[in-house]
Amino acid sequence: MNNAVPETLTPLQLMAEEMAQVDTVIRRRLDSEVALINQISHYIIGAGGKRLRPLLVLLCSRALGFEGADRFEMAATVEFIHTATLLHDDVVDESDLRRGRSTANAMFGNAASVLVGDFLYSRSFQMMVSVNRMRVLDVLADATNVIAEGEVLQLLNMHDPDATVESYLRVIRYKTAKLFEASARLGAVLADVGPDVEEACATYGRCLGTAFQLVDDLLDYEGATEQLGKNVGDDLREGKPTLPLLLAMSRGSEEDRQLIRHAIEHGEVERLPQIIAIVKATGALEATREAARAEAAKACQQLSHLSPSQFKNALLQLPALAIDRSN
Repeated sequence: MNNAVPETLTPLQLMAEEMAQVDTVIRRRLDSEVALINQISHYIIGAGGKRLRPLLVLLCSRALGFEGADRFEMAATVEFIHTATLLHDDVVDESDLRRGRSTANAMFGNAASVLVGDFLYSRSFQMMVSVNRMRVLDVLADATNVIAEGEVLQLLNMHDPDATVESYLRVIRYKTAKLFEASARLGAVLADVGPDVEEACATYGRCLGTAFQLVDDLLDYEGATEQLGKNVGDDLREGKPTLPLLLAMSRGSEEDRQLIRHAIEHGEVERLPQIIAIVKATGALEATREAARAEAAKACQQLSHLSPSQFKNALLQLPALAIDRSN
């Protein structure tokens, strides 16, 4: 008799078949009579990525007992919204590398990237309407509006060394965590659960998204370009005052502070090695990781509303996976 304990599946392994169905929806919904739209859309979607947002839709809906086909449409919708934000982000940030490949704006130009991002946004709204549920439209319309506000808030913070930790966290909540929140909330909406469970799922997603972005920001000073799939130091080049820099300024010497201030103001990547040394010496990286761990713990606390299942177990795994990563 074989008494071997079955290997625990990762969330992506558990949902591999369902994610394949989401990919089928994505390919179908990307179709356009305009060749350039097809080319750019398939280029950016084909680059892969972690697909955490559609995964959240699937896991939350299944954890709450929903098995309808609408979950695939909604999972694809949030991926379209996310992809549209990436296209616009890369134009604003003048990025040339994402997921280990040239960005769409580097390949096809800024104008085409912005317009295809608009196409993906408008296609996502067609998909929202297709499920004929006003609550779904309400959740995603709100999310896209808040994300746009987050983009503008981040623009206001750029090259501002006097940005506060609170203003930085507000950008994260709006720009990144809001779509994680909406994705988890959608699973609850599809399952027609009560408001308490819906809010718990939404809070889970928001905390997970915050933890994810905190780690993203520290990896810009701790990672390697080959692993990250983007250029190390991009945040500094763009003048983004992220938490590692804000903490390093508050903890470092006056000389350290002035060096970092000047680098933020001027997007000075030439001093990146010195700045990396400062954020490490001041403990700013570990403090940022601790902040991410605190958010991950808050996320897991929200899942007490869910009945035991393999899908709940997968949701409990996600925060740790978001933190313990190199890209």
